[in-house]
Amino acid sequence: MATGLLACTASKQSIVSKNHPPNKVIAHRGAFKNTGFPENSIASLQAAIKLGCGGSGFDIHMTSDEGLVINHDDKFLGLPIETNIYTQLLQKTLPNGEKIPTLENYIKTGMSQHYTKLIAEIKTSVISKERSLQLTQKVVDLVKKLKAEDWVTYISFDYDVCKKIKQLDPGAPVQYLNGDASAEKLKADGLDADYHYSVFEKDKNWIANAKKTGIIVNAWTVNDPEIMDEFLAQGIDLITTNEPELLLKKLKK
Repeated sequence: MATGLLACTASKQSIVSKNHPPNKVIAHRGAFKNTGFPENSIASLQAAIKLGCGGSGFDIHMTSDEGLVINHDDKFLGLPIETNIYTQLLQKTLPNGEKIPTLENYIKTGMSQHYTKLIAEIKTSVISKERSLQLTQKVVDLVKKLKAEDWVTYISFDYDVCKKIKQLDPGAPVQYLNGDASAEKLKADGLDADYHYSVFEKDKNWIANAKKTGIIVNAWTVNDPEIMDEFLAQGIDLITTNEPELLLKKLKK
């Protein structure tokens, strides 16, 4: 599946859809669990692309000297990201030999193909709301500078960050993560839902109502095959998973 899809879509045109990945599979922090690559590494992104995932997620932080880097936690191998300069983080090395990826390199890697969307999570600052919004501005500015808008979907736990993205780029696809806003509120603010799967397990009508409302629905992080089947049967738009290989197999059936 992956090879053929990548071959037929890898052209000079933009990726299949700016607003929606070409399939339901979002690799959580790249394809890392079954590949052995570090999560959020360039290698895990490349693995998700090779698999033919509709999207690959990653997490963005800002260093003390305003460098934009990719890592899940607010510490990189024990070093706090927000209170260290970028060159200090280069003292540490991921198990596969990579240094901490920069957002620019991550985006450029994603732009080398035309199938897998880049699902960019803007992490909430542990220092201040102001830094979260500053990070948001810098991320959107870089995406625009690289002309990567068609590749990127933004996600965040911070509602103000989501609204800031829409202010900076009204056409950008933005998904809210925290699970506490109704489909109607999200629709009014031009946002979509990327909620923990437990939200949809508790309210069996949530997905159906969201479809009527006209918003995209993603569930994170779904690794249980039975829950995958349940959500697929309900017509969910996207599923974020540590098991992209499993979900891709289900979609082939």
